[in-house]
Amino acid sequence: MFKKRHSIKEIEEGKFLSPKFDENGLIPVVTTDFKNGDLLMHGYMDYEALKKTIETKEAHYWSRSRKKIWHKGQVSGFVQKIKEIRIDDDQDSVWLSVDIGNGASCHVGYRSCFYRSIPLGKIKNEEELEMEFKEKEKTFDPKKIYKDGSNPTKL
Repeated sequence: MFKKRHSIKEIEEGKFLSPKFDENGLIPVVTTDFKNGDLLMHGYMDYEALKKTIETKEAHYWSRSRKKIWHKGQVSGFVQKIKEIRIDDDQDSVWLSVDIGNGASCHVGYRSCFYRSIPLGKIKNEEELEMEFKEKEKTFDPKKIYKDGSNPTKL
């Protein structure tokens, strides 16, 4: 286990990793491209996923929809190679800086999971708030990569 959390000073100013997992045993993770800083994805890790990520230098996440750990890129081949891991001031959020080569991070086929932009300003109709696609082309065809695999997106 990582170091137990004993004092605020130790957590905020100390040198030992003391991650705070939520009531479900998860910690949020934001992942960016180390080359240009682009936001690639947001996910979660449990203790085991964080430990595997540190030890293997490749990203592992906890899938809330599948209820299991997954090694990012195991199926697609788009492995996220860790360049740096940071943790925030109160150690309850992780930031991964990764190398995805010429690959992608989104199971829909785009390079980033954040491929759409929400318009700002007065909302005329909440049910028809139209987003703008910031990535015009998919990096890969998910049907070819994942074949008949289950889609992690749930209604």
